[in-house]
Amino acid sequence: QVPLVESGGGLVQPGGSLRLACVASAQIFNPYSMGWFRQAPGREREFVAALRWAGGSSYYADSVKGRFTISRDKVTNTVFLQMKSLKPEDTAVYYCNKDPDIAKSLPSSAWGQGTQVTVSS
Repeated sequence: QVPLVESGGGLVQPGGSLRLACVASAQIFNPYSMGWFRQAPGREREFVAALRWAGGSSYYADSVKGRFTISRDKVTNTVFLQMKSLKPEDTAVYYCNKDPDIAKSLPSSAWGQGTQVTVSS
């Protein structure tokens, strides 16, 4: 498994922004897709966003459309999640996932360690 390391989480006020990053530690990294999932306390892990690595086509959960943007940097093997207009209900641990099933919005077993995002005043 390629190690995936997330960063960028933190505490932000409602309406604020954060940018998460997930770096894959591999000299050669060519996944089919990369995605972000999140898990709030007492809830199941849910799909947030994903993209196809080669072409960059992106996909979003309805709850984050228009507020979150997923992107990637092939040079640094990094996938980003730009989050704007954050709401308290966005509070969760955010996980990076390699090769999720985009059609079914389901993750693979390749996870990072997660980064906490807390939206609160």
